[in-house]
Amino acid sequence: MDWTGFKKEVFKLTTIDLDAYKEKQMKRRIDSLIAKHSVSSYDEYSKKLSSDKKYFEEFVNFLTINVSEFYRNPPQWKVLEEEMLPELMKKFGNRLKIWSAACSTGDEPYTLVMVLADYVPMANIKIIATDIDSVVLSKAQAGLYNKKSVAGLPQKYIDKYFTKIGDSSYKISDEVKKCVEFKKHDLLKDPYPKDCHMIVCRNVLIYFTDECKNEIFKKFNQSLVKEGILFVGSTEQMMQCKTLNYDSKRSFFYQKIQ
Repeated sequence: MDWTGFKKEVFKLTTIDLDAYKEKQMKRRIDSLIAKHSVSSYDEYSKKLSSDKKYFEEFVNFLTINVSEFYRNPPQWKVLEEEMLPELMKKFGNRLKIWSAACSTGDEPYTLVMVLADYVPMANIKIIATDIDSVVLSKAQAGLYNKKSVAGLPQKYIDKYFTKIGDSSYKISDEVKKCVEFKKHDLLKDPYPKDCHMIVCRNVLIYFTDECKNEIFKKFNQSLVKEGILFVGSTEQMMQCKTLNYDSKRSFFYQKIQ
């Protein structure tokens, strides 16, 4: 069995599509895992995956390392759901343009889809999701997460949009994945999307200098439509937001003034 055949076997066993990951990198990692067990071929290893629960769990866990969390800081998501989104839809209709900047492994844009789907049909939802790191983007596109990642997510979303794989891993539905467009993007160098109704950028600006942070806030402002909303992380509140052309709507939520 070659690599292509092995990917097909993995999909049959787990519904995990290895084509969603960068091939060279994923093949190298799986080859090292197989070598660790002194297994001689993909054929032998796929048989072990189908017959030995220990091998199966180890393999699935191997694909879900280094992920962040869905629904991080739940009270802030509640404000988004109950106040910000209804207000934006009242102003701009139910086809909102939302950008999840520095989206990491996709937890945030996928959460946005699930929350929006409570209000509008999935066909109306399109999230732009960007990150500078192609490794985390490939994980995001694969849509596979461990138990810790989904621990804070309301159970209704887990039941509706995830398939459990093995004892402790979850795969997000294709229905949700179709609503997100992932792209590589550098916040400091690349052009920003235009006419966004909302930008979500949380827990990443803390790593920038104050000068760079203010520059990014200005660029976000230019990306937003008038009265669009910027949603930031708990450690990233904007000092003197008026000078940057924002009003503070609620903690962590800023509205473009003009």
